[in-house]
Amino acid sequence: MIRALVIDDIENSRITLIHDLERYCPQIQVVGQANGVKSGLEKIHALQPDVIFLDIQMGDGTGFDLLTQFKEINFQIIFTTALDTYGVMAIKFSALDYLLKPVDPDELVKAVAKLEQNKKSKAIQDSIELLIENMKGTASSGYKRIAIHSLEKVHMIHIDEIIRCESQGAYTIFHLKPKEQILATKNLKEFEGLLERNGFIRVHHSHLINFAYLKEYVKKDGGYAVMVDKSEVPVSFRKRNHLLDMIDGR
Repeated sequence: MIRALVIDDIENSRITLIHDLERYCPQIQVVGQANGVKSGLEKIHALQPDVIFLDIQMGDGTGFDLLTQFKEINFQIIFTTALDTYGVMAIKFSALDYLLKPVDPDELVKAVAKLEQNKKSKAIQDSIELLIENMKGTASSGYKRIAIHSLEKVHMIHIDEIIRCESQGAYTIFHLKPKEQILATKNLKEFEGLLERNGFIRVHHSHLINFAYLKEYVKKDGGYAVMVDKSEVPVSFRKRNHLLDMIDGR
């Protein structure tokens, strides 16, 4: 059994989530609940749960405030929130799980299924450190690092190491400096949403490039981008004008 603690300042939200866990996730045993940062800290120390379902915005602080109280995280975390906020973007960059309220049972089952895969991993500590680092930034400036899941590990990558990303079906190949590659277990669409604020542009249905590493745009042969690593990336007709506007500074 996976021992869980539910932390949310809205009682109805706690009750609903506990009910859904009992109904759809029999491997979860809810050992307690708390209504804020202070009571959450007390319950975590007292109950030592395997996972906490953690609300982001609460009356006496945020879920992030709670996590900064720990020198070492020895439990898994699934965030819950009613809004797709800047905080959720930071969570995505940190490769942590979250659920939007009202919680969809199918999404809940998927999130819980990942717990067994991750429970022996040190990556949770690294992801939390990255999350706290990202929360110190601003929504407009983007983030310095991103957590990328491959089949074997979670990689903490500096954004400026990424030259381009290439779709590989349900996966994404990250092409890094100097000539390294990571096969990420998420599709290109998900990374497009994360990286566009950091100067990345989707130039083709299969390609996302870091504009900072664009060396030149060649107009012949339908148009293609040449990157600093000498790779040639096709540019689709409908993306060409957007890329040219960026090149011209418009």
